[in-house]
Amino acid sequence: MRILLAIAAALSLAMAQGNTLQLYTWTDYIDPSIVKDFEKATGIKVRITYYESNEEMQAKLQAGGVSQFDLVVPSDFIVPVLINLKLLQPLDKSKLPNLKNLDPKFANPPFDPGNRYTVGYLWGTVGLMYRTDIFKTPPASWNVLFDPGQQKGPFTLMDSPREMLGIGLRYLGLSVNTTDPAQVKRVIEVMLRAKQSRNFKGFQGGVSATKMLLSNQIVAAVVYNQDALRTAEGNPRYGFTIPREGSTLFIDNMAIPAKAPNPEAAHKFINFILDAQIGARLAEYQQSATPNAAAKKLLKPQMLKNPAIWPSQEQMKGLEFILDQGNNNRILDEAWTRVKSR
Repeated sequence: MRILLAIAAALSLAMAQGNTLQLYTWTDYIDPSIVKDFEKATGIKVRITYYESNEEMQAKLQAGGVSQFDLVVPSDFIVPVLINLKLLQPLDKSKLPNLKNLDPKFANPPFDPGNRYTVGYLWGTVGLMYRTDIFKTPPASWNVLFDPGQQKGPFTLMDSPREMLGIGLRYLGLSVNTTDPAQVKRVIEVMLRAKQSRNFKGFQGGVSATKMLLSNQIVAAVVYNQDALRTAEGNPRYGFTIPREGSTLFIDNMAIPAKAPNPEAAHKFINFILDAQIGARLAEYQQSATPNAAAKKLLKPQMLKNPAIWPSQEQMKGLEFILDQGNNNRILDEAWTRVKSR
């Protein structure tokens, strides 16, 4: 009898897994109507868990999430780390016919040659969201955060090591990917000077920072462009800009954890997102640039002309992708620890 009960329980679990997709993604990073349409089209129920940083996601996977979640959405620079830790499984491209819609520029990324483990989801920038009643013109420099004499009120910094350190490095005229100890020491000093200001209101994720702006707790925040655009929803009281020193670029990707309970459902979801119409809906909902070439053709002209979504060629000169630094990652990890602990 016990054996029969055990078999029945195992079959029940297998059936439940077959009809469920466990998605682990950024807060507010998927159009709910797209999820409903996927469920309707496939009969697969989607359960979503959220995170607000790549580091939080990595820690969760290492703590057992690698066998709990079917799909994650890591940013470019964390992908090599996840691969090296054997936290991701290779994709079965025979199950991804819509992969043909991916823009060739994103079909062979340096962080995952040949898209062996990942497929592009959305891409964008990190910049400054601000109140237009305080800043009458878009802030031209990151000095409105890093120079106490230029600050105009309370602000938050992004709670993301590589991106926040990268912006500090760009402010100093340096590459976001430097690991030179002397240069890293300089950016630590910049961060600490900002942190020690009476106007500093903490390190925040993009969603929480925008909410603080909307509730008038702060006047400026370092956020992802899509968080700024979606939260403000065209409200003229808020603006978004990339200061002249430049910033970081990112591309978020869909990937399947190494021990995902339902990789079949994950492949179906990835292929669904890669559909041209679904990809366009996702980009418009998130107010974000898409790596899906077929989807881009369906976007509204005003969206394609918005430099906060699609940076100009001049802006692109000051933007850098964050690259994995291998063993030298520890230099930047230690720098962030010093910034956060002091």
